Amino acid sequence: IYGYLNRVQSSRRLERETQRNVELMWLLNRLTPDHKTIADFRKDQGRAIRSVCREFVLLCRRLNLFGDAIVAIDGSKFKAVNNRDKNFTDRKLEARIQQLEESIGRYLIELDRADRDPALVPEARVAQLKEKLVTVKAQMQRLNDIGEQMKSAPDGQISLTDPDARSMATSGRGTGMVGYNVQTAVDSKHHLIVAHEVTNVGHDRHQLASIANQARDAVGTEEITVVADRGYFTGEQIVYCEQSGIATLVPKPHTSGNKAKGFFDKKDFRYIPEDDEYQCPAKQRAIKRFTRVERGLTVTRYWSSACPRCPLKDRCTDGNYRRISRWEHESILEAAQNRLDRTPNAMRVRRQTVEHTFGTLKAWMGATHFLTKTLPKVKTEMSLHVLAYNLKRVMRILGIQNLIMAMEA
Repeated sequence: IYGYLNRVQSSRRLERETQRNVELMWLLNRLTPDHKTIADFRKDQGRAIRSVCREFVLLCRRLNLFGDAIVAIDGSKFKAVNNRDKNFTDRKLEARIQQLEESIGRYLIELDRADRDPALVPEARVAQLKEKLVTVKAQMQRLNDIGEQMKSAPDGQISLTDPDARSMATSGRGTGMVGYNVQTAVDSKHHLIVAHEVTNVGHDRHQLASIANQARDAVGTEEITVVADRGYFTGEQIVYCEQSGIATLVPKPHTSGNKAKGFFDKKDFRYIPEDDEYQCPAKQRAIKRFTRVERGLTVTRYWSSACPRCPLKDRCTDGNYRRISRWEHESILEAAQNRLDRTPNAMRVRRQTVEHTFGTLKAWMGATHFLTKTLPKVKTEMSLHVLAYNLKRVMRILGIQNLIMAMEA
């Protein structure tokens, strides 16, 4: 904990600090464990370390440090101990094999030129080309073996250094990293991390309900409001949260194909619940036609018989009828959207609450981010970072002596 509080996460650096840092000498009563002992303790006591992190959150709750049950949720990508060149996907493997095949082609052309006229290519160059051919063919064989292993991988990825790390896209266009996706829920009052989770899934679409439930348990209230960005929006996740007493403030992504074509958006059609019908921009009624299950969701289709003769048809659809789909839980999504519309500063609160937390953690971790390998050990390391972050925050809020008295009590 001392190491993570003072941005000394490496076990080898901690070993050196125990031999020269007077403060640490006093803390350890002149004990000087070697780096292997320190690293093994972190590795073997992962469950206990994660429990300490949770216990400190419970202490914060008892000290009434959490606000009005409003938490901001976000995820960020953290680098793993795995170079991008040691991670393979189908596309990466195909591109790498193609690159090696092109290299073999170039080498063979030069060797053919040397066979035709030895004066054109020096002997040293010929020997070098033959060595390169052997090396490239060995690399080709290795990539083919990796391709065979990839067929049995559940997500079509293989990481050679850290087997649990995954290639993930980042916010920059065409950029990415090999790492982990860290989810946090941050209290809006004092910006304390109330819950966190480490996953190796590269998107946030299915993370909302899980981290929101963890946040509610940590805060200790029956009802909670969570704020997240549009990357978390999934109908099933929103419905699950709402039915569990978790109010959501999550904007819906703009993915309307009709709007992209210049047609009326679904928002331009007003649903009339008492009649179970839609009113279109031309003031016609789109009536219920049928209900069926699509990809596990119960969906109802609506359209109006007046579509072929409608004067606004060119602005509505390029088919015979403008069909409108409605999920069986659409009313819950509409209520969540209305709540968001009544809270115009929700996204500003989210940015101010959660984003600087990730910036602080990454600054402490340095350019390499995680130092451990495999998901369980990375979870332990993240718990130490979160514990150190929360400790520093509470020391600023209460003062060191008051925090010590609260811990002892």
